[in-house]
Amino acid sequence: MDPMNEQDVRAALSTVQDPELHRDLVAAGMVKEVRLDGADVHVAIELTTPACPLREQIQADVERVLRALPGVGKIDVAWGAKVRRAGAGNQPMQDLVPQVKNLVLVGAGKGGVGKSTVAVNLAAALARTGAAVGLLDADFYGPSIPIMTGLYGARPRSEDGQSLEPLRAFGMEVMSIGFLVDPEQAVIWRGPMLAGAMVQLLRDVRWGELDYLIIDLPPGTGDIPLTLSQQVRAAGVVLVSTPQDVALSDVIKAKTMFDKVSIPVLGLVENMSTFVCPQCAHETPIFDQGGGEKAAGRMGIPFLGKLPIDPAIREGGDKGVPVVVGLPDSTLARAFAETARRVAGQVSARSATTKLPIFRTANG
Repeated sequence: MDPMNEQDVRAALSTVQDPELHRDLVAAGMVKEVRLDGADVHVAIELTTPACPLREQIQADVERVLRALPGVGKIDVAWGAKVRRAGAGNQPMQDLVPQVKNLVLVGAGKGGVGKSTVAVNLAAALARTGAAVGLLDADFYGPSIPIMTGLYGARPRSEDGQSLEPLRAFGMEVMSIGFLVDPEQAVIWRGPMLAGAMVQLLRDVRWGELDYLIIDLPPGTGDIPLTLSQQVRAAGVVLVSTPQDVALSDVIKAKTMFDKVSIPVLGLVENMSTFVCPQCAHETPIFDQGGGEKAAGRMGIPFLGKLPIDPAIREGGDKGVPVVVGLPDSTLARAFAETARRVAGQVSARSATTKLPIFRTANG
């Protein structure tokens, strides 16, 4: 029997598929190194995001196929991660923020569904995985990100008098119109002013080399999503809804609008899915149940997860500490973390359709 060689190892790894990309590890360029030391095998594999939702499954499959090689000794697998840019689809290829790999929008068909809460916790959860993350509050009429990140009353600096330095919170870069206007005054702007402000918050902020820029959109189907569709390459939008029919009806309209402006819909998050009694652990579906998952199936988009009602959400928002940071081991924080991993997985799946340049993350 011929001794095992590098081609044997790569052939074995080519039978392992990344379930999100639907491509094998070798074809997807994720096998970065194969080294043999006698019968011992050393391989280096780079996942497409540090928030990979199916890493454990991939790891188990890699170890299984390597152990099946005849005569194999010790197996050492080194894991890394690098985030790739998602494809642009039919969107214009402009680069207001060329240093940002993926713009992920968070939108809703109506207000009051917890969109900003979802946006800030998704961003914080991705940052906790080691990804480079920014958070942009584009809800000009009701900017709540300054309060929810503990930055209320803060003001960004400008080193050159032309661009703004984003603020930082919980490992994220943060910017909001709320940092630039009197927080107690209403923003009374028409569509063109909103569009211009949106472009400035992208182009004139000194965003770093980010893997993900999470953009908290205003509710509904107004000027901001249209401006974004015309000005930037978005990886996609995460839609947020509550389970009742009136909210789901509005989110279906929002999905139709994003389809028309060629922004991919990454999936649907069902917020306020149930209330779990802290005394007896009984679950009460205050806003009905199962509606979000059914709506996602009807629209043909991924269902990204359920998020329960919990007083910790309100407390964390008021204190300026996202629940994924303040209570990282709680059931709610774990639900946000799992949802964030699924969002990252959807972005990675879109990256498999593009040949844009690939960049390494700081820890990849």
